[in-house]
Amino acid sequence: MSDSAYRVETTSRLAQWRIENLASCTYRKSDPFKIGKWNWHLSLEKNRVLFVKLYPEISNLTRDNPPIASFIIRVVSSAGERKPLTHPEIKDKQLKNNDDFVWAIEVPLTGKFIIDVEFLDLKTASPNGEEPCSIWAGGLTQKRSNETALESLGRMLTESIHTDIMINASSDGSIGAHRAILAARSPVFRSMFSHDLKEKELSTINISDMSIEACQAFLNYIYGNIKHEEFLIHRLALLRAADKYDIADLKEACHESLLEDIDANNVLERLQNASLYQLPKLKNSCMRYLVKFGKIFDIRDEFIAFLQCTDRDLIAEIFQEVLIAWKGF
Repeated sequence: MSDSAYRVETTSRLAQWRIENLASCTYRKSDPFKIGKWNWHLSLEKNRVLFVKLYPEISNLTRDNPPIASFIIRVVSSAGERKPLTHPEIKDKQLKNNDDFVWAIEVPLTGKFIIDVEFLDLKTASPNGEEPCSIWAGGLTQKRSNETALESLGRMLTESIHTDIMINASSDGSIGAHRAILAARSPVFRSMFSHDLKEKELSTINISDMSIEACQAFLNYIYGNIKHEEFLIHRLALLRAADKYDIADLKEACHESLLEDIDANNVLERLQNASLYQLPKLKNSCMRYLVKFGKIFDIRDEFIAFLQCTDRDLIAEIFQEVLIAWKGF
């Protein structure tokens, strides 16, 4: 069989594989062809029905960042003798291996035909858990625009470009910021600047319950410029600020992060904060750690001290969990 029998012709977002004589074999796999960032394969397997598969070639790129594909695939008679067979449009399907897309064609095929794949979009997953981004012009343009805008906002803060409000932290230190950005991110800040309050008149905001380092982390988050290590160090301070200034996305980010590393050294503090700031998943996780997993006995002295100074409603919830656990034995 000639090499051309395995070659897939491509242009831009279209791939075509010409099948000259399928009767001579029960399985055929195309040569790799490149669309977007990935090399791809088409394969045919003939049993009682004909199975057509489309999948990316196995590589480090595919393992680390598998394509999320939208495409239309057709089987077209080379002679134009019949209406093309068209699979329903595939939308945002992640393809990792040769079983992720399989098209079973029960209509018998004879003669020459073409497998035609039109790629409508190819996306990659965001490492930050955001919406997948298209690798093609529209998605790249949006991604670059977002990145440039965030970089510019970060420079406005770090280089004090046209700042018009001063943030005074608890320790000796202040940071210049921008009313418009603070108001856009927080309804509390917006209210301050919209009414005749001292913050509007004096062009200062006193945040007396935050250190200068935590305050800098808070502003870095607002401006889209925070580093992961900085976020981890100041999570609890950021949680308090998010609750105080009504920044829901920051509060949720802190909530999710605090769930990830509960241990004997921090569980009581996190339980207290979960109750104070109404974080149900964190509260449940701390309760399970203490009661279901029996860690309450490992920190008995700390737990007794905790009971002497915490809220009565929270104490009642803890003992309710203990009673439920005991009934389960």
